[in-house]
Amino acid sequence: MSSHSAFAEAADALAVSVLGALDGTGGAVQLARYADDAPDTLAALAAVRVLGADVFSPHLLAGHPFPAQDTAVVAKAFDAFPASDAPSDAPEEAAVALRDHATAALLARISGDEALGGLAPVPADDAAPHDTADWSAWSVRMAQLAPLATLGLDGPVHEAARRGALSLSRGVSRSILRRDFPTAVRLVRWLAWLRYDGAELPLDPDVAAEHVWLVGGAGPRAALDLAITRHFLELPPGTAPKEAARP
Repeated sequence: MSSHSAFAEAADALAVSVLGALDGTGGAVQLARYADDAPDTLAALAAVRVLGADVFSPHLLAGHPFPAQDTAVVAKAFDAFPASDAPSDAPEEAAVALRDHATAALLARISGDEALGGLAPVPADDAAPHDTADWSAWSVRMAQLAPLATLGLDGPVHEAARRGALSLSRGVSRSILRRDFPTAVRLVRWLAWLRYDGAELPLDPDVAAEHVWLVGGAGPRAALDLAITRHFLELPPGTAPKEAARP
């Protein structure tokens, strides 16, 4: 098995574990045990990096503990696969930089160790996507940043989402019509976060999430996005925390 295949398989396995913790079908995610028991430790650490901020979802959304040994695993994953500190104009690399910094920011907040926030550099001010007339390309970039639609984060990407509710809604509709369900799920996750944040939306995220769940045939990663979306949809709107880490 190639390293890429091993990393992808490990990421799917970890996503299933996180999903089980969120929906109550499994126990709490124990990253330290996951890494220790994995047949390929490097693949396990790669999976932690791939899921990024989503590894904290059971803690943030379901109240599961996130012990010090799990904090150490996330830090070790950054050691094994360091975040790039090279600036780039490529949208995909800018998205990776934003996701990495979001993971580090949450790790620092949850652990209480501000130094861990330095595991990923602060992205350039222009790294966040700006809502422009090209709403379709903008919504694709926002889909790449869906892991930032979680509790405890706020920053330029979230401000862009607040300004771009209509573009996100158009992106959901377009993705569903194109049967691009992974993208649709990620964009619905943003809509669910926006409703929780108190925004008025042109598209009902409950209906969109239900439709994608029924017809999407989602894999583990998309199923995890849907589970996170449902958690947001069950929370009272307008109750977002006043203090959040800025990725």
